[in-house]
Amino acid sequence: MAGKRSHYECQQCGYQAPGWLGRCPDCGAWGGLTEVRTASGASPEGARAGRTGDARPASSARPMLLAEVAGIGHRCIRTGIGELDRVLGGGLVPGAMILVGGDPGIGKSTLVLQAAGALARQGLTLLYISGEESLAQVSERGRRLAADAPDLYLAAETCLETILDHIASLKPAAVVLDSIQTTSSLALESPAGSLSQVREVAGRLLEVAKRQEISVWLIGHVTKEGSLAGPKALEHIVDTVVYFEGDRHQAYRILRATKNRFGPTDEIGVFEMGSRGLASVDNPSALFLAERPAHAAGSVVVATLEGTRPILVELQALVSPTGAAIPRRVANGLDFQRVAMLLAVLEKRLRVGLGASDVFLNVAGGLSVREPGADLGVVAAVLSSVRNVPVEATCAFFGEVGLGGEVRRVAQSDKRLSELARLGFTRAITAHRAVDKIGAGAAIAVGGLSHVGELADLVLSAGKMRFD
Repeated sequence: MAGKRSHYECQQCGYQAPGWLGRCPDCGAWGGLTEVRTASGASPEGARAGRTGDARPASSARPMLLAEVAGIGHRCIRTGIGELDRVLGGGLVPGAMILVGGDPGIGKSTLVLQAAGALARQGLTLLYISGEESLAQVSERGRRLAADAPDLYLAAETCLETILDHIASLKPAAVVLDSIQTTSSLALESPAGSLSQVREVAGRLLEVAKRQEISVWLIGHVTKEGSLAGPKALEHIVDTVVYFEGDRHQAYRILRATKNRFGPTDEIGVFEMGSRGLASVDNPSALFLAERPAHAAGSVVVATLEGTRPILVELQALVSPTGAAIPRRVANGLDFQRVAMLLAVLEKRLRVGLGASDVFLNVAGGLSVREPGADLGVVAAVLSSVRNVPVEATCAFFGEVGLGGEVRRVAQSDKRLSELARLGFTRAITAHRAVDKIGAGAAIAVGGLSHVGELADLVLSAGKMRFD
């Protein structure tokens, strides 16, 4: 009987060492190296080779010319959940691996179970593997979500080999694994959720998914830093990575695609959590602007672009004098480093004194805005709060601001303007070069700025911020 060998592996980056180390030499993480043992005494790769033998696997097909291979667009299966189909790029692709991440309790299992029920009602065979809940718990939740269907099978299992046997016997169209951190392989002696186990489980499921064209949904835990628990290699293995954003104590959830081999990245879907599960929100712009206060200084509307979708959000700013030695800078829903840069531009280029004031910025509704098109809205909101001058309710902003204070144009201005016109806005403020490109065919009136100083000149000492 072969003796067992072990090594130590970093759970953050995968670095391997023959002995334990307090700090990983590769990524610098402390206390991240754990012991990994293989049942055959070899590496995980060797264990996989031992299972399949030394024989070379038979080729499934001859090499084909690119022109001979049919595309996958016509094979997408719509789940019936509109916002989910949008994020996935039109629907579920056979053989795709989808990783769903998010904070505990935000709705990952709820959404995937609803999608499984919707697919099963189309006559497809679905297998839902639960590693954290009993069958009774899953079935009760499924009935509450109206996800019960004749072809939806449930199994409570954490052993990968048993799961593969279930897949071989049922031959489902899609498999849900909830969650990958609770699943382990008998080929490794490391605990479930470790880097080696996560890679082993994902790798073997990938082989099954691509060979049999079975779509696999993986639900993953998220660390307190907000990143997916386990190695980044897991995100490289799968075809699509989607994250749930938002506060689980609020009704609205945002599903964002950060990687998608079958559609655009950074696409978002908006959902509302209710007693019957997650419901799609077809008009998120109206949702985010529904409770916007009238004639409030520091409140502006920004036309953002999330993937291919224009969304209007309310951006709020509050500038208040402080007696602290170091003023506070808080940005909810915005990139903090970019906000710090824009505040520095205001102080340097416009000589707006912010050194003795706290500055608070917030994107209402829980959406996280990362694109530079929100820069002009941030500047307008801060100026409005500093001067205590409200912005016209029917005016919106979009444009990038450079370190010199120049206003630059951003992509897809026509889509942003169409969304503004649909929601009843009458004027948009953006970069001067964008106005020249848009021309006279814009859906609403468009004002152009070359420098943020022109925006400051429009702030009157009383009344409103006007753009006549």
